[in-house]
Amino acid sequence: MAQHTARPAGVTIVAVIAWISGAIDVVVGTIMLFQATAIAVDPQWGGAGAVYTSAIVSIILGLITIIVAGGLLGGNTAARLIVTVVQVLSIISSLFVAVANMGNPIGEWFSILVSLIVVILLWTKAASQFFRA
Repeated sequence: MAQHTARPAGVTIVAVIAWISGAIDVVVGTIMLFQATAIAVDPQWGGAGAVYTSAIVSIILGLITIIVAGGLLGGNTAARLIVTVVQVLSIISSLFVAVANMGNPIGEWFSILVSLIVVILLWTKAASQFFRA
């Protein structure tokens, strides 16, 4: 019989942070989507097509994160892996947008910071014990 392990506060915090990170990605992606033509004045970055693609990727990753963040509270290991992968992809996407200066760089750097915190907290020793239980 599996022993029940109490959910560490860090996992609850991660679920909330993951949800916030997902919401930030959705908001930033939506803003980029509506401003794609104005943002994509530099064809070096692929023009409006690249901005639309980045915006859509940001929105999709944000929605996945929001949906799966709830599974973290129940100790679902698949949710932990999915959130980790999505957060890493979100970091890559936000880094590209921030460096390419295609959106609000402050929002993108903040999104990267939040995503890093989520990944670190998901893989602490206490969190690992909770997800194994």
